[in-house]
Amino acid sequence: MNIIQNNNIHHRRSIRLSGYDYSSAGAYFITVCTHNRECLFGDIVDGKMRLNEWGEIAQQCWL
Repeated sequence: MNIIQNNNIHHRRSIRLSGYDYSSAGAYFITVCTHNRECLFGDIVDGKMRLNEWGEIAQQCWL
């Protein structure tokens, strides 16, 4: 299968706002999903995220 055919199979519609300048400064909300949505980074306790060791590492790397 060549690259053109592969791109056609895996093409996804963009959810970006048309006309919005994403290069400008601003706050963005980012969701990270793990394979099979496994809870690898900790647990939700009383409505708050309680990070485990992997979650602490991911947070430190992100920051």
